[in-house]
Amino acid sequence: MGKTSTNNIRNVVLLSHSHAGKTSLAEALLYGAGASDRLGKVADGTTLLDFDPEEIKRQITINTVTSPYIYKDYKINLIDTPGYFDFAGEVFEGISAADGALIVISANSGVSVGTELSFERAKAANLPIIVFINKMDDENADYHKVIEELKDKFGHGIAPFRVPIRESGHLTGYVNIITMKAYKYGGNDDTEISIPDFLADEVASCRDALCEAVAETSEELMEKYFAGEEFNEEEMRGALKTGVKDGSVVPVYSGSALTNTGVRFLSNAFVNYFPSPAGKVSGTNKSGSPIEFDVSENAPFSAQVFKTIADPYVGKMSLIRVYSGTLTPDASLYNSTRDANEKAGKLYTLLGKKQIEVSSLIAGDIGVLNKLSVTTTGDTLCTAANSIKYEAIKFDRPVLQMAIVPKSKGDDEKVSSGLRRLMEEDPTFTIENRSETHQMVISGMGDQHLDIIISKLKAKFGVDVTLIPAKVPYRETIRKKVKVQGRHKKQSGGHGQFGDVWIEFEPGEAEGLNFEEKVFGGAVPKNFFPAVEKGLQECILEGILAGYPVVHLKATLVDGSYHPVDSSEMSFKMAATIAYKEGMKLASPVLLEPIGRLNVTIPDQYLGDVFGDVNKRRGRVIGTNPAESKGKTVVEADVPMSEMSSYATDLRSMTQARGYFTFDFLCYEQAPDTVAQKVIAESKAAQQ
Repeated sequence: MGKTSTNNIRNVVLLSHSHAGKTSLAEALLYGAGASDRLGKVADGTTLLDFDPEEIKRQITINTVTSPYIYKDYKINLIDTPGYFDFAGEVFEGISAADGALIVISANSGVSVGTELSFERAKAANLPIIVFINKMDDENADYHKVIEELKDKFGHGIAPFRVPIRESGHLTGYVNIITMKAYKYGGNDDTEISIPDFLADEVASCRDALCEAVAETSEELMEKYFAGEEFNEEEMRGALKTGVKDGSVVPVYSGSALTNTGVRFLSNAFVNYFPSPAGKVSGTNKSGSPIEFDVSENAPFSAQVFKTIADPYVGKMSLIRVYSGTLTPDASLYNSTRDANEKAGKLYTLLGKKQIEVSSLIAGDIGVLNKLSVTTTGDTLCTAANSIKYEAIKFDRPVLQMAIVPKSKGDDEKVSSGLRRLMEEDPTFTIENRSETHQMVISGMGDQHLDIIISKLKAKFGVDVTLIPAKVPYRETIRKKVKVQGRHKKQSGGHGQFGDVWIEFEPGEAEGLNFEEKVFGGAVPKNFFPAVEKGLQECILEGILAGYPVVHLKATLVDGSYHPVDSSEMSFKMAATIAYKEGMKLASPVLLEPIGRLNVTIPDQYLGDVFGDVNKRRGRVIGTNPAESKGKTVVEADVPMSEMSSYATDLRSMTQARGYFTFDFLCYEQAPDTVAQKVIAESKAAQQ
């Protein structure tokens, strides 16, 4: 690839519902531009972009991948993202590096949940949008239905630029709505034909919609529209470019990625309607004050890492979007996010998995740096003399938790190490070692997400694990005040052991143990007080009901006795343990269950279903609030954590994947008897 200016770069992210043909479309674009020597097929596992073994096996995109190609004098960086909901983190990474979004829709299934999410995410990032209706060669393709669905969901800004001509179930040509000319497909030399009579009404309707969209871009054009005057081609193209940029116009193209029909027009659309990266970029300096850089080759260098790939053989690869200046090999870099220095090494661009070495990366371009030591996804790279930090990429929080169990004993450290490496390339999952349940818990975006992670763990790091439900971290406490004696006496000739304490146990305000002493007359020497407290601190790690930690316990040492020879710290520690066990039995011990605050955002039509589901989970609805998105509501409820294990999957099913939620620990409450009895029984069974 030759040298390209910033003005001639286009960064395009591909978004869609799963199986809309997004990757196939990217393959067709690359093949048509000569960047690839074959038209790869997802079904055959021969695509450039879905090269991961898991992607080939499952025939879905899992990882965001970049691939550049040259069209005329322009460099177009395609960013292919997953369509499956569990891999939303990859989508956010791709969007963060893009200047325009191509949303792909299947002509069979039409506007789906993934389409709605794609529009929402692109608009939230202020990206102009172009739509491509794919699979127009399929027998059940219905272009008119898809257009009506788009208008119904996203308004009158939907503007078909080309209407497909289908004859006898085959895609044979198209009508250019801007020029009002029809063509029959013939490779790169299409033949002009008359607009078919059977399409006359639809073409007229699309022309009216396009003219209306043009009219709304300026008062001058609006006056001309109402006066019944026709727009000329120059007026239309200029107005449409303005409308696409500000989001009021969404061009619609159509074709078939599988047969590479109608695809070539997209490259021209990217160039004509999507913006270049040129302009200004904003961040903060070392003191946190706002700062701007020009997006030009001559400005100070700055870039952001938008994705990390952890390869066990190549090492860590950092995908960067250069925001300003020019990066050259072996440059000294400053990570302003982590206040650390880095070294650039060689520079590459990626064509699928193939690394292509380049001599520089200029403002607006996308490339790869290998083996950066401390840099991770979202970090800003710049020069120390001209420091700037960009806003970190925002990801959805993980919603599904499972416990990891190694299949081979002694693999815990290998599992932990492998997961930490995988976390470098996937910020949407977390790991946590829970001491109270003795489990390593992994949290992700859904079943498919966690399944992919454990598959990668085995393939990349040779560790085989299984997933089981994560245990709920219950707690135990007491409900009444008691006074008990703990007496430890052991004599077997020679030096004996003797410790004797009277302790009052009662509910306390402190989260853990609140220990006090009110001993009079030296019944228990002061030097044994710490031993009594230490014994109790160790005891509260395990309650007597189901073995869970004890909370909100106040213990007051009020009396006791000692032996001048046989008493020791160990003796009083043992005496405290005896008192604890006796006191817990008599003080009405109860099981506490964790309660979380649920915030679930859903379309209004699912309110009744969600309310009913919360009630089934023993939850309490606190209230509702309008969501930022029109037609959606945020439901706030308090729900026991034990009832939330399947909520991510259930909510997706309940709302056709249109709902999303957060769930945060709130407090502990006494568990109902039925729940407590079940937990206690399971604990006793596990100990047998």
